[in-house]
Amino acid sequence: MKILIPELIHPRSLERLRKEHEVVFDPTLFARQAALLDAARDAQALIVRNRTQVRGELLDALGQCRAVGRLGVGLDNIDVPACQERGIEVIPALGANARSVAEYVVTCAMLLLRFSHYSVSDTLADGCWTRPATPEGHEVCGRTLGLVGFGSIGQLTGRLASRLDMRVVAHDAALRPGTSPDFPCEMLSLNELLAVSDVVSLHVPLMPETRSLINADRLAMMRPEAVLINAARGGIVDEAALARALTEKKLRAAALDVFDDEPLPGGSVLAGVPNLLLTPHVAGVTADSELRVCELVAQRVLGVLARTSGDATVLRQAPK
Repeated sequence: MKILIPELIHPRSLERLRKEHEVVFDPTLFARQAALLDAARDAQALIVRNRTQVRGELLDALGQCRAVGRLGVGLDNIDVPACQERGIEVIPALGANARSVAEYVVTCAMLLLRFSHYSVSDTLADGCWTRPATPEGHEVCGRTLGLVGFGSIGQLTGRLASRLDMRVVAHDAALRPGTSPDFPCEMLSLNELLAVSDVVSLHVPLMPETRSLINADRLAMMRPEAVLINAARGGIVDEAALARALTEKKLRAAALDVFDDEPLPGGSVLAGVPNLLLTPHVAGVTADSELRVCELVAQRVLGVLARTSGDATVLRQAPK
């Protein structure tokens, strides 16, 4: 069977897939639409990251596809309902990068609460000793972490923060009844959470109801000394409103790992904003998590192909 991989994958996982099936691997193929469509026509499986848009023409070309593996957690680049209609199983790497994201959030919380400015290395190296006249910054001990979204990553983040003696509160509109984490955590409304938190960390998917969830009005509910961290999805934070809040010192600091447009374009509204830490969508990407993600998806894709290998009726057409 043929597995198409138009983006990067760990070499160990690639070798594992090649031992059992024909693999077409080209990490630049996602950017060449005509070649991608041609390669997809006889593929039984597709493995992507977040740059391949699995919808429209590509889905129509995947007439023999049985599985789409996603080397990550978010599914906003995959038309999941359309895949389901075609009998294509969508396989995200649920949980495989949770630890990396949780550690990123806790690291940012410690950094942003402790320091009010970050561009001091050059001046220090030039002999400018920029110690503040009076003590500033805070320890995380006793501070409140507010988790907006309380799925597996949010809960792991809360568990790590609780071990640093942070108070943890959470809000999740979709929380299933009976959820009981193994650390102290109070469930609040979103507005209550924003009002009491020293650090607000976002852990929700991007959907119509979460787009611009953190807008100017909600930023105004936060404490002036609070910190905002978004390692979930771009679009959840109103970037222009955040830039204004930081520039006007209505918010202490923020860290963004995800953006409305990725890669972040030159001339962004975020350029030159003070006390803003920007990273290029790498919160969940470490050498450790990369291998876990790729191995999990490879194993599950191989499982689907093995389970359906005797099925001769695999041709799927777009619903009329």
